[in-house]
Amino acid sequence: MDATTVTAAGADAGSALVERDLLVQRTLFSGPRRWVNDDLYSRIVRGVVRRTRAELHLDAGAVVDTNTYFGRFEASYWQRWTSVTSLTVRVAVESEGRLDVLVRASDIGAHVRTVDVFHHQGDGMAVLHVPVDTFVDGGAMWLEFHAVDAAATVSEVTWSATTTSPARRAAVAICTFNRADDCAATVDSLASDPLVAELIDDLYVTDQGTDLVETREAFRHAAGEFGDRLHYLRQPNLGGAGGFSRGMFEATAPGSPGPVDVLLMDDDVRVEPETVLRLFAFAAVTREPMLVGAQMLYLFNPDYLLVSAERTQLDQLKGGLDADEFALRDESVVDHRQERRIDAEYNAWWSCLVPGEAVERVGLPMPYFFQWDDIEYGLRCRQAGMPTCTLQGAAVWHADFYWKDGDDFGQFFSQRNSLASAAIRQGIDPRAMAKNLGRSVLRALVGMQYGLAATRMRGIEAFLDGPEGPHGVGDGGQAALAAIRAERAGYPETAKLAVDALPAGIKVERKVGIPREDREDQVLAKRLLVQKLGRQRRGVVAIPYEDAAWWHVSLFDEVYVTDASQTGVHHRKVDPRRAAELQKRLGSLMARFVREAPEAQERWRAAQARLTTRENWARLYGE
Repeated sequence: MDATTVTAAGADAGSALVERDLLVQRTLFSGPRRWVNDDLYSRIVRGVVRRTRAELHLDAGAVVDTNTYFGRFEASYWQRWTSVTSLTVRVAVESEGRLDVLVRASDIGAHVRTVDVFHHQGDGMAVLHVPVDTFVDGGAMWLEFHAVDAAATVSEVTWSATTTSPARRAAVAICTFNRADDCAATVDSLASDPLVAELIDDLYVTDQGTDLVETREAFRHAAGEFGDRLHYLRQPNLGGAGGFSRGMFEATAPGSPGPVDVLLMDDDVRVEPETVLRLFAFAAVTREPMLVGAQMLYLFNPDYLLVSAERTQLDQLKGGLDADEFALRDESVVDHRQERRIDAEYNAWWSCLVPGEAVERVGLPMPYFFQWDDIEYGLRCRQAGMPTCTLQGAAVWHADFYWKDGDDFGQFFSQRNSLASAAIRQGIDPRAMAKNLGRSVLRALVGMQYGLAATRMRGIEAFLDGPEGPHGVGDGGQAALAAIRAERAGYPETAKLAVDALPAGIKVERKVGIPREDREDQVLAKRLLVQKLGRQRRGVVAIPYEDAAWWHVSLFDEVYVTDASQTGVHHRKVDPRRAAELQKRLGSLMARFVREAPEAQERWRAAQARLTTRENWARLYGE
């Protein structure tokens, strides 16, 4: 990542400042795999052009620019968060004529200007120097190539900065549970790019499953490339929290060389290796230690961005919200550019870099097992003075959330952990929160999702029982996982059935109209009364997943709802006895919540310092 030229820049109080040339970004012209749209990297504006990963071949008269998702240098983020004030752009050129290289820039309003131009003749290296000084609120820079009078080949395009920031150790931490093929492919992707593989000092792969990653040929190939820098770890299944924490635990062990940055990465992402380079480079020059996250592009729709950056609303137990009204969400980043800088509150751990200083200052993540571990840690760091930047132009491809059904065991962890996080980080108003929790459970009940209602209530109970309760975090979540799965097995609508379970000739019922937000509680009360009186529409119907809103499903007494994965269906049927039992249980639980939430909140707050220590995590790992 660093150039080999190192010079002494001066001395301050007897210590020399050492300048080094830091590679912050490469310009690549096509994706790492054939399924990736090359227009994410470069745009053919005019003429005949052939694009490869590292080279651009232009016929005479052709014009190409890199005003694209991966092609831009996101100057606004670099000016806001790093010490970089200028860049050197280098372009290797082969041509018998003239090639013009332009550095172009945008601002917050997407107005375009030219920053620098190099008229290059023949073969050689075009070098341009550009300031990073007018982008605080938004804007980016990119390159434009004009083959003026002859064919030209462009390659080895780099953006670099001179810095005196000390070099940092680069570690990657991946955790997996029985996704051996996916994890092996992810590790092998890191090994596939020699420059990226070289900059990774340590790669920790924590395997918590029984289908072992080390048995895969792709993993063995990567292991050969990384050698003793790859650390393959086995431990009990402690979920994502336990797997990611293990990488942080190892990378920041006492006596380890530092400073260190630890890039957490899901096992099932498809990696753009350039993203890894950009995250480590950015973190190397931030003014203060901070978390640096990658964005998420959809795996099934590779041109589409999940969201520019995310925030929470803790009083509603909501995460994943747009960080800014101008954030892009579910948009094609081939067709749209994010010109405004969008500041994140936290970054999900599909790919997020955590500086070692964070572990020193606030400890390791909470042993949540699954859900909200990344949110809580991001908020904890933020409150300790270490914000998060979700870096535009750095992304991995991850399975679309739209394809994941929300009625699963994860709802328990989401409910318990979101309550614990809200209690620790902000505080809970028991009565207001009880109203929100009750509404959430009742919506599941009228939708005939009795298992979901029970799962959510179990999560609320676990919060009230505290971190050391029977469904707490004392064992890292293993007992809770087993108990919730066993309980859910008693609710038939939680089971996914094959598509042939749909009766022949069944009618499809799509939702019509959406209740006004200020009337949703009235609609909920009406649906509950209609079900109690048995006045729903009779006869079984099919409802597509996108139409399965609670206020629509609850109009019927028996439905087949498509699973979000589109691989099966769920059979839901009104069960008055079970509905009455669960509603009675909910009433008692909400009364208990109002009484006991303040005390539970204090127990979670008091326990956090102990739960996030190296000693507690070592115990969970079985060290």
